[in-house]
Amino acid sequence: MDLFWDFDGTLFDTYPVMVKSFQKTLTHFGVTNFNSIEIYQTMRQYSLGKAIDKYRPKQTSSSIFRTSYRRVEDQYLNQAKPFDNALKVCQRNVQASGRNFLLTHRNDQAKQLLDDYKFTSLFSGFVTENDHFPRKPDPASLVYLIQKFQVNKKAAIMIGDRNLDILAAHNAGIKGILFDPDNCVLVESAPERQIQQLSELLSEI
Repeated sequence: MDLFWDFDGTLFDTYPVMVKSFQKTLTHFGVTNFNSIEIYQTMRQYSLGKAIDKYRPKQTSSSIFRTSYRRVEDQYLNQAKPFDNALKVCQRNVQASGRNFLLTHRNDQAKQLLDDYKFTSLFSGFVTENDHFPRKPDPASLVYLIQKFQVNKKAAIMIGDRNLDILAAHNAGIKGILFDPDNCVLVESAPERQIQQLSELLSEI
């Protein structure tokens, strides 16, 4: 099986770091009235960009806010850890002659975290922000990996925690599994399967 993995909220539980960094950035710009749960839900249901547009002070541009946010997040990102069984599923897939691929909007920091937690050797290919593909649900990055590695679409699955991951999968002609550990997502993307624990993927391999 060829598994295409999202990073944030799928392989690694980065949302605690993201929400913490977002709150600190809001405070930096003078915003003190916010709800951390609502920020998290906006990130999960939509994206970081949507959260920025929703919560940033209107006198602060999205690009300026995002730059400040990234500076804060850089200080805490090494606190993020893999979800339970993430490494086990990747290992099992390789043992079964499958391949793992990374497909993320995050920059090469994602690859560094994979390396820190001994994932790198289990992955055959990577697309990060540094590769400058359009953002999901545009399928361009998926199509690139599919073509480069001659992937059989019938034996390929995209795993992600947001609707846009599933939509990207469908736009590229492969199946999508929605990982929603806390039942936070309003499902609008018709995933082939929805799971709450990564260990549930072992039955797919």
